[in-house]
Amino acid sequence: MHIQIVCVGKIKEKYLADGIAEFTKRLTPFCRLIITELGEEKMPDNPSPAEKEKTISKEGERIIKALRPASYVIVLDVVGQALSSEALAHKFSELALTGKSELTFVIGGAFGLSDAVRRAADERISFSKMTFTHQMIRLLLVEQVYRAYKINRGEPYHL
Repeated sequence: MHIQIVCVGKIKEKYLADGIAEFTKRLTPFCRLIITELGEEKMPDNPSPAEKEKTISKEGERIIKALRPASYVIVLDVVGQALSSEALAHKFSELALTGKSELTFVIGGAFGLSDAVRRAADERISFSKMTFTHQMIRLLLVEQVYRAYKINRGEPYHL
């Protein structure tokens, strides 16, 4: 399977970049993982609601352009459906059985996702009702993708 993560912004913290690199390396035998980083919009300090909306819209346009037409798109969204690790693993198996060989996860920017991006998704999932930085979510996502492959192969998972 080909997995793409489309995300807004770069990873700035070394510990997060190191964690993402580690799980990306561990995923090499299971899938081809591509991380597509899109630029963040420049924002003034204390942006107005209109400025935030404009930022979300511009970032959303870039996200939609980065989506591959044949890919099954899952948006990470706080109001999405919560899945267990086992349910995510089952989703991978289901997609493979139905002939889907491309999967794209979308992580929005600091202010979230546009409605256009939500409409472009095949599915919306949530990692938690809590709020995390979009950089932290990227690390959690690559770890969960790795865990899903280990679950589907019936292999133990220990760090």
